[in-house]
Amino acid sequence: MADQLASELAQEKKSILSAYISISKPGIVGLTLVVALAGMFFGNLGVMPHWQQIAWTFLTLGLITAGSCMLNNLYDRDIDKIMTRTSKRVMATNSLPEKHVLILSLTLIISSLFVMWMMVNPLSAIVTFIGSFGYVVVYTMWTKRTTPWANQLGGIAGAVPPLVGYAAVTGTLDAWAWIMFAIMVVWQQPHALALALKYRHEYAAANVPVIPVAHGVDATKKRIVIYNMILPFVAVLPYFYGMSGIFYLVITSILSAMFLQKSIVFLRSERDCDMRLFGFSLIWLIAVFFVMVVDTSF
Repeated sequence: MADQLASELAQEKKSILSAYISISKPGIVGLTLVVALAGMFFGNLGVMPHWQQIAWTFLTLGLITAGSCMLNNLYDRDIDKIMTRTSKRVMATNSLPEKHVLILSLTLIISSLFVMWMMVNPLSAIVTFIGSFGYVVVYTMWTKRTTPWANQLGGIAGAVPPLVGYAAVTGTLDAWAWIMFAIMVVWQQPHALALALKYRHEYAAANVPVIPVAHGVDATKKRIVIYNMILPFVAVLPYFYGMSGIFYLVITSILSAMFLQKSIVFLRSERDCDMRLFGFSLIWLIAVFFVMVVDTSF
């Protein structure tokens, strides 16, 4: 009997831990750290910084990102219950106490910002705070439910990680940092719009005015093409600013041309969504930053 009770308690603790990990969105945290590492790499002129510098940056940025994601899950619990895609999320099913999630998320953000200020540098902490504030307050709490421009504003917050990594190493933000930021800002638009098309009916049911809901499918498809026409010009900037070499220029140009071609085919088609385009957007980002790091011109 005692063994069974102990087993049940252990299972319950494991379930609670899994729930907290789930609302911290590990996938987003991981992508944030990878892009921040690219910023650190270029900030250190093509050489990986000391492991302690990487560790403190990763620890603090990761925890702040996790705390921000928790607040996002907490605030969106009402609309998550309505949308089929999100209806089984932890906060939508009331699997964790709201007060506990609020306290933990704020503790992670505030304490990690303080540690980042002390152990990394003040600029990286300031930039991280701006990113967290943009995601939680500007995007989640203010614009997501009120305007179709929310993705554009949210994209700015989502593009902060390379700035954080660059600032962590240099204590400054120059042209190289802003180039990586610009690539992320533009890339996030076709990426987010492709996903919004897939779930537009669920967004409509939850009264979330994403572009497909506010302006329709055709307008969204045209915007995807427009952003993918802009993206190649931004993506090749690392070559012209001496960050990467000719190999980067060639590979990025090919990938960007493929991205544009796929979006044009989608525009001309009868389809109202294309998750293959969404999938290719992820491939594009990972490949571009990977080649950018591999083909440094230092």
